[in-house]
Amino acid sequence: MIKALCVEIELRKDLLKNEVIQSLYFGGGTPSILDPSELSSLVEKVHSHFTISNNAEVTIEANPDDINVASLKVWREMGINRLSIGVQSFNAEELKWMNRAHTSEQSVRSVLLAQDLGFENITIDLIYGSKFQNKKSWKETLQKAIDLNTPHISSYNLTIEERTVLGTKRKKKEEPPVSDELSSAQFNFMSEFLSQKGFLHYEISNFAKEGSMAVHNSNYWKRKKYLGIGPSAHSYDGMQRQWNVSNNESYIRSINSGEKFYETEILSTENKFNEYIMTGLRTIFGCDRKEMEELFGKERTEQFIKEISMKKEFVSEDKGIYRLNAKGKLYADKIASDLFNA
Repeated sequence: MIKALCVEIELRKDLLKNEVIQSLYFGGGTPSILDPSELSSLVEKVHSHFTISNNAEVTIEANPDDINVASLKVWREMGINRLSIGVQSFNAEELKWMNRAHTSEQSVRSVLLAQDLGFENITIDLIYGSKFQNKKSWKETLQKAIDLNTPHISSYNLTIEERTVLGTKRKKKEEPPVSDELSSAQFNFMSEFLSQKGFLHYEISNFAKEGSMAVHNSNYWKRKKYLGIGPSAHSYDGMQRQWNVSNNESYIRSINSGEKFYETEILSTENKFNEYIMTGLRTIFGCDRKEMEELFGKERTEQFIKEISMKKEFVSEDKGIYRLNAKGKLYADKIASDLFNA
């Protein structure tokens, strides 16, 4: 797999047309299980074919149980300066139910250890909406994250996928469905609570202290160009979107044999407009009337203004920028789809 990834990096070196890279993200799984030589070979390959900014944000996703003094020192030497730690929960029973290998104690220890070794830019993932949670326990979880002085928190509503152990149990009615009422209440509480603690709710699922918004994810939401390497990875060059085959064996075989390993879609004006609406409304950046006119023309923009003006219950407007309010964030996907061009 590592060899195939290195080959793809070389094959796709011209996609971003010599632009200076502002962020590098090792994720999409658990790259923290790679040994130093494997990870180093990827880092070196990227640097040999792309120009990386001196102050680029370089992130690695890691499970708490993969974080130790040795791994942290190696990552720092490679230039990694941001950690995304998959905490998910501080509840022992809930972690076991999620089939997570780490403990709550390991989560806390991993964050503190990373901070001791000089990692200041840390984000942790949390999940809400499970049967183990109530308002009191959710508040305790958020407070523990705050007490750890993590400058960024990503929090997602529990989703039970069909082809998982929980999905099978849910199908057999051995597990209750995720409660929309509980999820909505916890989302609203989280937004208010973290805002009071100095976090900016800058995207539906993301909260950051001042100066700690994720460069990588923000570039997605601002529709900047990006290159994804590996199975299932997506890329975007401003005009078209590409996505790689998802199967590991098919990916490696195609790379080694020189066969095509990705699909391509040329984005229409409607596609670009709809993505602008979807990403804009999910973020604090919003949908800017002036920018929309420049990108999509006056007629399309005026139609958008007409339609979004009928959603005042969910949307606020300030100096021509439309953003979802607290209630609107609960229905972000539905509101965006209502505003899409067919």
